[in-house]
Amino acid sequence: MAKKATAKKAKEVSAHAASELKTKTPDQLRDSLVALKKEAFNLRFQQATGQLENTARMRTVRRDVARIMTVLNQKAAEAAISN
Repeated sequence: MAKKATAKKAKEVSAHAASELKTKTPDQLRDSLVALKKEAFNLRFQQATGQLENTARMRTVRRDVARIMTVLNQKAAEAAISN
């Protein structure tokens, strides 16, 4: 039962994050994307040297990058349709 509650909570958090991303401007999204890509690089470096403590962080960063890129692509598609 606890696993279902945890999975449900995780879905709520990611849906909430996606709705927050949609309110940001493309410049803010690109800044966040750059910061996350730097963090992903640092996490890969830590993993290679055996210093990575929180391995789950790599997964969340990768998914956050994908989430931001998806919102950026949606905004670009909307802009192309409206022009």
